[in-house]
Amino acid sequence: MEEASRHRQEYDEMVAEAKKREIKEAHRRKKIMKERFKQEENIASAMVIWINEILPNWEVMRSTRRVRELWWQGLPPSVRGKVWSLAVGNELNITPELYEIFLSRAKERWKSFSETSSENDTEGISVADREASLELIKLDISRTFPSLYIFQKGGPYHDVLHSILGAYTCYRPDVGYVQGMSFIAAVLILNLEEADAFIAFANLLNKPCQLAFFRVDHSMMLKYFATFEIFFEENLSKLFLHFKSYSLTPDIYLIDWIFTLYSKSLPLDLACRVWDVFCRDGEEFLFRTGLGILRLYEDILLQMDFIHIAQFLTKLPEDITSEKLFSCIAAIQMQNSTKKWTQVFASVMKDIKEGVKNNSPALKS
Repeated sequence: MEEASRHRQEYDEMVAEAKKREIKEAHRRKKIMKERFKQEENIASAMVIWINEILPNWEVMRSTRRVRELWWQGLPPSVRGKVWSLAVGNELNITPELYEIFLSRAKERWKSFSETSSENDTEGISVADREASLELIKLDISRTFPSLYIFQKGGPYHDVLHSILGAYTCYRPDVGYVQGMSFIAAVLILNLEEADAFIAFANLLNKPCQLAFFRVDHSMMLKYFATFEIFFEENLSKLFLHFKSYSLTPDIYLIDWIFTLYSKSLPLDLACRVWDVFCRDGEEFLFRTGLGILRLYEDILLQMDFIHIAQFLTKLPEDITSEKLFSCIAAIQMQNSTKKWTQVFASVMKDIKEGVKNNSPALKS
């Protein structure tokens, strides 16, 4: 009787514990649903404001405090492409007709390349021609957001991505095709019509920072790294010294982040939110985001050595959330002795021109 009573008591306790877990899980699901519903409501109300108030009065409203705050919270997907286009601008004055012209040239080049490639494989094809070739672009397209499948052969956006990258190599032969471009073009294709995506793509890659990286302008890249390190030391001095002790320079992790504007390193929805504020704040925000990532994982990185830090930063955790990352980015101060990013960058440019080397390991490398 005692044994049966004990078993009965244990069984009742197990049932009670299971019920408790079930109630806890139900509360958790309810909380998630509530947060999701609230988020959808916020997006819907923000969309109305963007469509009815901001976009019709873009030039007047874009720099107002209210719009900047709304912008920071993330753009509603339905207006994202339009806002990106307006924010990036079209200094190059590219038209849809011009895109069609360069696309035709790309198709002609691919056709002649495929006809003559077998003859020229062992002869003097220039690096630019190889980079502009159909094969390299094809290879890169297959690696672009592979989990989505939409850019793979037979997918709905495969040919569009192929066209935009091919047209760009004809439009800017001085830059050519560089690995990483496919991710930027793909993100734009997901948010814009084909011709508009090309216009935004060409103008985006024409910005000083992107041009420096895609042309592999080592001198300019070092200046960006040196400026980044000044803000790194200012915001995360302990981690900065830890990196310095291993001679771990920004090029090891920053190049990949900047090349793809975080679209390869972060979950796609989070990368789009980074793009939102990048379109608002310019190149400074790319480096501020980098510091935000370092701040988010500071405690983990302080426990690691050179190899593990490099591995960790080149493949970030997949569970990184928008709230946590943007909270860390918000905590990053982009001022150094009252100087803002642009002023510090200008000082670095001046110092290097005058041959004055500071203690930045990036400059010494």
